[in-house]
Amino acid sequence: MATLERVRVSQQLEAVVLADGELRAAFVPVAGMIGCSLRHRGEQLLVQRGGLDAWRGSGKSFGLPLLHPWANRLRAWRYSAGGRAVGIDKAMGVVRADEHGLPIHGALAAAEDWDVLDAGADDEAAWLSAALDYGRRDDRLAVFPFPHRLELELRLAGDTLTVTTTVAPTSGAEVPVAFGWHPWLALPGVPRAEWELELPEREALALDDRGLPTGERDARAAERAPLGDRVLDDHSAVADHARFAIAGGGREIAVELEAGYPYAQVFAPADPEVVCLEPMTAPVAALSDDEGLRSVSPGKRTSARFTLCVT
Repeated sequence: MATLERVRVSQQLEAVVLADGELRAAFVPVAGMIGCSLRHRGEQLLVQRGGLDAWRGSGKSFGLPLLHPWANRLRAWRYSAGGRAVGIDKAMGVVRADEHGLPIHGALAAAEDWDVLDAGADDEAAWLSAALDYGRRDDRLAVFPFPHRLELELRLAGDTLTVTTTVAPTSGAEVPVAFGWHPWLALPGVPRAEWELELPEREALALDDRGLPTGERDARAAERAPLGDRVLDDHSAVADHARFAIAGGGREIAVELEAGYPYAQVFAPADPEVVCLEPMTAPVAALSDDEGLRSVSPGKRTSARFTLCVT
């Protein structure tokens, strides 16, 4: 039987823990709904980096964070989308800069104003649903002036965590959709070089030395091979149900893009020992380029879903 419990992770913060069998996933509603832990047979599968303190302080990501209203980086601190020209004020501190000084990973980070709508467990699954009114704060609207409601549904059943994210406009304006997730995954007790990386058939989208699209595209076949000493920061267009995975030591962690994620990033730096298999609703810099950028109309809703399966 699946279970749900609330666990204090600091004096101020409480995590909601979904569990079923050998898999436990913990999320912190008042820290941006961050997935702070994913344990399988008691072992931590999410790289912690600076943990909750760094996430709530500088916005340094870890674990399983939602990146909204855009994932990855923009070309500059100005962009045009949805008929609006937007200038992002660095001094407001809502958006952080990457190593090249470019705005990265949106404006929510450790947002404290998520509302938990439902949480529970039964014989089949444990679940948690929450919502955030993006237009509740003027500083966020200054960065992304498209009022909307963001909804999140988490369901853990057996060896699978299902994550569904929904955007619904709350004004008369269309809302560009460019969010993504950034799982920081690792295989404990297995040397990085021995991790097997599985990639689906895909269209590789070349990036320059700042991590921005060059416009070059290249078809790639599906593959599965040891990670070895490869260092990756690869971007691609994929079909529905594209499957990415790392395996080793008798364990596999798979991310399947079930619906609404036509793009993905694979990030495997030399240090720390991590592979990030990142579902994305739009390509890198989509708000800057308007390339592959979708919008949801007033009165409509759009959802994207991926699963994270540990076997």
